[in-house]
Amino acid sequence: MLELSGINAFYGKAHVLSDLSFDMARGQVVALLGRNGAGKTTTMKSIMQLVRPRGGSVRFEGVDLVGLAPHKVAKLGLGYVPEERRIFTDLTVLENLEVGRQPRRQGTTFWTEDMLFDLFPNLAERRSNRGKALSGGEQQMLTIARTLMGNPSLVLLDEPSEGIAPVIVEQMARAILQLKSEGLTVLLSEQNLHFAKAVADEAVIIEHGTQKFAGTIADLDARPEVRDAYLSV
Repeated sequence: MLELSGINAFYGKAHVLSDLSFDMARGQVVALLGRNGAGKTTTMKSIMQLVRPRGGSVRFEGVDLVGLAPHKVAKLGLGYVPEERRIFTDLTVLENLEVGRQPRRQGTTFWTEDMLFDLFPNLAERRSNRGKALSGGEQQMLTIARTLMGNPSLVLLDEPSEGIAPVIVEQMARAILQLKSEGLTVLLSEQNLHFAKAVADEAVIIEHGTQKFAGTIADLDARPEVRDAYLSV
């Protein structure tokens, strides 16, 4: 469904991603793992064309995304949840969801407010609250819910467990597993290995923008030396 091949990305003269390659099948949850600054966010921005790769290809359902405008990438069925959340703080929860609404997309779940409130009960209780009244974890839930209103077939989640309370982290894990059961494909970037192992089928580890491991979670568990080398603090 998604294939990155030989991606190189730069910020000015700084070479951030070096020949990065991996792929995802439909319905998978894949965790992009690495320490802070490893290149995880840049990878997601390169997929969305917010950072334009210099060389290589990013193919989504057979379409090369390189060079497309980010809004055209989104219209193909990719949803991006940035680490910064970026909700509309002066709008209510319902109004934020309405901003993200897109027409029904063939072959994907058609998300409604009621379905999203079932997925994130905290938001149901606060549907009339303005975004600025929500906790950090609730803002993260709202960002994901707003993205789902676009009816994507693949969602990129950047650090979904970062900086939120443990009880919300558990709710987030259950929500991601529910998304998987709905047939959604998910790429999430994470530093929290425990969280990633709870939701992901496969993992890709990067260090300084270079792939160091790709395989199943069981494969990663069987190679503690890889975990210690690239994920330990």
